[in-house]
Amino acid sequence: MVRITLVKSLIGRRPNQVKTAHALGLKKIGQAVIKVENDAINGMIKTIGHLVVVEKE
Repeated sequence: MVRITLVKSLIGRRPNQVKTAHALGLKKIGQAVIKVENDAINGMIKTIGHLVVVEKE
């Protein structure tokens, strides 16, 4: 399991980065979600890695 927290704004980001954040359930700064770690989630984290903080649980 990983906790993903959005720490930077989505304003002005590329559309694919905004859609990836929304697909993870992240819309507001400071919002966090817990997801099961798999290849799909890891790919999403890689796409928006500069906007989020990831913690292992």
